[in-house]
Amino acid sequence: MNKEELKEKYGKKRVPHEWRKTDWFTKLVVTFFGSGMSPKAPGTMGSLAAAIIAYPMAVFADSLLGEYEAVAIGGNEFAIFISLTFLAAAIFVFFVSLPFVDKAMKDTGTKDPGWIVIDEVCGIFTVLAFVPSVVIVDCPWVLLLAFGFFRFFDIFKPFGIHKFEKFPGAWGVMADDLLGGIYAGILIGLGLTAYLSLFN
Repeated sequence: MNKEELKEKYGKKRVPHEWRKTDWFTKLVVTFFGSGMSPKAPGTMGSLAAAIIAYPMAVFADSLLGEYEAVAIGGNEFAIFISLTFLAAAIFVFFVSLPFVDKAMKDTGTKDPGWIVIDEVCGIFTVLAFVPSVVIVDCPWVLLLAFGFFRFFDIFKPFGIHKFEKFPGAWGVMADDLLGGIYAGILIGLGLTAYLSLFN
């Protein structure tokens, strides 16, 4: 074998850096500060980055807002808590990201490429919208729970999540992760409510 044949057979395969075709700020947004550029499991890396940054967000929100950071929906016996911080973060990321995702796909000629992970960030924040910040501060392991539940719904897309991918453009990229985050968040919220009902 000559040098070129050896390189082709045994050389490290280069990852196509499609994101280079768009501007730096769009790239920064859609890859969530580069986490989506991971050559392996970019969606997992983006979700993990969002879960990590969620902890200082929760600490800040809890110290700033205290008991007003979350609201309870339901009666005294059974209620689901909504974190105003992460609800606002999820809504903000969803709508602000739409034009950037559209631009990134247009610039690179792609459709929902793996390196666009801002949708996973929105999904993680949506899950955490069902968890008061004080719970995250006191029990950081809940972030791992949120990460695991969200990745399950994001990968397998049950209960009609896959249908949301068919929405046009950036809406399809973002909407399925938003719905996956809602499903995962409801499960965690119900579990948290059940735990509080049993042990308090």
